[in-house]
Amino acid sequence: MSETAEDRVFRALADPTRRTLLDKLYRQDGLTLVALCDGLDMTRQAVSQHMSQLVAADLVTVLKGGRERLHFLNPGPIQEVSAD
Repeated sequence: MSETAEDRVFRALADPTRRTLLDKLYRQDGLTLVALCDGLDMTRQAVSQHMSQLVAADLVTVLKGGRERLHFLNPGPIQEVSAD
């Protein structure tokens, strides 16, 4: 059975840490990984893994600006699953 986009969204939203990261981006878009780690009791690598799942679910978009990668909230997938 293949995984759908909806499955990826729900799996990403199931984790409280990922919801916290999305909340941070909701409050302030365009954060670096270091800024996303601020206030969390976890390693940067762990946050990076969570962010990878959010990107795979298309809930977060990453733009590279020089040496930094800025993370932006993409509310589209949440709106799509809530409209069904």
